[in-house]
Amino acid sequence: MSSTVLALEESVAAKRTSYGEILKSTALVGGSSALNIGIGIVRTKAMAMLLGPAGFGLMGLYSSILDLAQSVASMGVNSSGVRQIAEAAGSDEKERIARTAIVLKRVSVVLGILGAILLVIISPQASALTFGNRDRTGAVTLLSVAVFLKVVSGGQGALIQGMRRLASLAKMNVLGAALGTLATIPIVYFYREQGVVPSLIAVGAASLAMSWWYTRQIDVPAVSVAASEVWHETAALLKLGFAFMATGLMMMGSAYAVRIIVLHKLGIEATGLYQSAWTLGGLYVGFILQAMGADFYPRLTAVYRDNLACNRLVNEQARVGMLLAGPGIIATLTFAPIIIALFYNATFSGAVEALRWICLGVALRVITWPMGYIIIAKGEQALFFWTELAWTLVNVGLTWTCIGYFGLTGAGVAFFASYVFHGCLLYFVVRRLSGFRWSRESRTTAQLFLVLVGLGLGGFYILPFYVALAIGAAVLIAMTAYSIRSLVSLIRTDCIPRPLRQLLRVAAA
Repeated sequence: MSSTVLALEESVAAKRTSYGEILKSTALVGGSSALNIGIGIVRTKAMAMLLGPAGFGLMGLYSSILDLAQSVASMGVNSSGVRQIAEAAGSDEKERIARTAIVLKRVSVVLGILGAILLVIISPQASALTFGNRDRTGAVTLLSVAVFLKVVSGGQGALIQGMRRLASLAKMNVLGAALGTLATIPIVYFYREQGVVPSLIAVGAASLAMSWWYTRQIDVPAVSVAASEVWHETAALLKLGFAFMATGLMMMGSAYAVRIIVLHKLGIEATGLYQSAWTLGGLYVGFILQAMGADFYPRLTAVYRDNLACNRLVNEQARVGMLLAGPGIIATLTFAPIIIALFYNATFSGAVEALRWICLGVALRVITWPMGYIIIAKGEQALFFWTELAWTLVNVGLTWTCIGYFGLTGAGVAFFASYVFHGCLLYFVVRRLSGFRWSRESRTTAQLFLVLVGLGLGGFYILPFYVALAIGAAVLIAMTAYSIRSLVSLIRTDCIPRPLRQLLRVAAA
């Protein structure tokens, strides 16, 4: 009997330790993301005021081209590099870490150069496809500089992330965003629409400078790498990286296709409204998803052979994600008109309904993403590719259909519906891959989370505005109280600083 009790106590302690690690990494990465959000507010507000909806839509289209080109050029080595570095770090083989790091840096530079050259070559076609003519070929060509900067920066960031240097990663992201904003605003102020592409280059240069600075601080021993070893490491990076590249390309391509559909069906101003809704929809949840990529992914990779450990980590990450995301998502969809006015201006009010539906889709995204990391951690490249291809086709198809029926709001409805499909598909896949099942705690949290988010949205369609607003505020208070109480119960209180501990006890009471 005593051994059973002892085992139970050890299990509870292990769970609390694991939850503590999740919350610690989320707090660190999330803290930097919160600062990034503040910086993003300044940048976004400035861009909206200087460019207006049409100019903001133009920036969104150029950003989509850049993201798509970067996704192709990087060949997925940013993500595969994280996995290779994390696996080497887990074995504590310094020579292996150094060899992988050297090859990763070299491959990133070569791929950055090739990606920039490729965009220069296809810039007339990219301009014609995006804008309907070749008048912006020069601007698209200039984007090739940003492609090179972003690819090289991503390779250096993969080393920092794979080594789980979260503090450096957080500082790198914050300082890079701050420098990028300081450079972006004056450029757009003086050159308006002509300054959009140079501003994107400035952001890439800031990211590269910060990643280079923090990469230098990692103590990697100097080793000589033979040609055969270079080829072996490169092949390993590219083999897994190709799957990441293909799926990343599909995600970026999907975002690009959605904007093209909105542009051709509804016009450039509607594209700007959609871009504003898209930016705000994922703003708060971004820090949770970044934390998954920053620390959860390397942690899951370290235990990918143990299905029970994998499934436990996914349940824990999903539950913490829902508890952290719930209040922010409900607040965004409840106070959407105020948030739109705060971040942009009154001319962006047409984005409110699309923003609310995007928030509903983001709520599902928080639940589904941890499951997807099981496929990645186990190195199931083909399976990962096909699941993401299915989501991409469904997302683009639904967008085309829903915009025809609901206008701009249809783009948000399609995003939500695509993640209903994605969640069902992923659950089926990981159930067969690792025997994954939702834990009782995760199911309870998910049910409450989705019901409250649904109530917050539904009220605006069936009730007078101020009544719906009051219900949304009540739902927000309920979700916040539940989240705080649950999070406090998941970790050891002695790990929390005393002032914060007292504040949480008051809030949870």
